[in-house]
Amino acid sequence: MIKAIIFDLGNVLIDFDHMIAARRISHFCKKSPQEIFSLFFESEVTLLFEQGKISPDDFFLRVKDMLALSINYQTFVPIWNEIFFQSAKNRTVFNIANILSGGYKVVVLSNINTLHFEYVKKHFPIFGIFSRVFASCEMGLIKPDPAIYRKVLDDLDLAPGESFYTDDRKELVASARKLGIKAAVFGGSKELKKDLETEGINCG
Repeated sequence: MIKAIIFDLGNVLIDFDHMIAARRISHFCKKSPQEIFSLFFESEVTLLFEQGKISPDDFFLRVKDMLALSINYQTFVPIWNEIFFQSAKNRTVFNIANILSGGYKVVVLSNINTLHFEYVKKHFPIFGIFSRVFASCEMGLIKPDPAIYRKVLDDLDLAPGESFYTDDRKELVASARKLGIKAAVFGGSKELKKDLETEGINCG
C-alpha cells in the first residue's frame, strides 16, 4: 500500500533552464554559452556543490578559475540563480500534490545546490504543502546514488514498496526502481495522474 508520494523538484514542480545562466555568464568570459553549458553544468565541481561538499564561495572561485570569469561573487549569484520559472504544467502538478497531501505523506527529493535551494525557497512558496523537503545539498548525497533513496525511506519509516516516486530523468527513476520503489518517469500532469491511478492512488 502506498503511503508516500515523492516528487522531484526541477522540471516537475518548477521548471528551469541552465542555458539562461550560460548565456549571461558568456558575457564575462571568452567561451560560448554552449561551451559553458557542456564544461560546467554536469562537471565535478557542480556535482560537489549539489552534494553540499563545497561552500558557495568555494564553488564560485572554482567556476571563476575554470571559465576565467571577469566577474565578482555579488554579480555571479543572481545570474546563477535566476534560471527558474513556473509553467501551467508545474502549477497543475502542484495542485495534484496538494490534493494528495490530504491522504499521503507528500515530499520533495531534489538534486539541488545551496544557492538554488535558498533562492527557490524565497521566490517560489510551494514547499508548505510538503511534509518534508529532501535537498541533496543538505544530505551529502545525490541521485541516482541508492543511498539517497534509502535515506528518504528511513526518515519516512517506509518500506520501498510503500512509496511512489516521479522524476523527469529516466536514470534516476531506474535507480529508485532497483530498490523496489514504485516509480515513473514524469511526462506531464496527465501522465502522472495515470501513473498514480495505476498504483491505486486517486488524485481527483
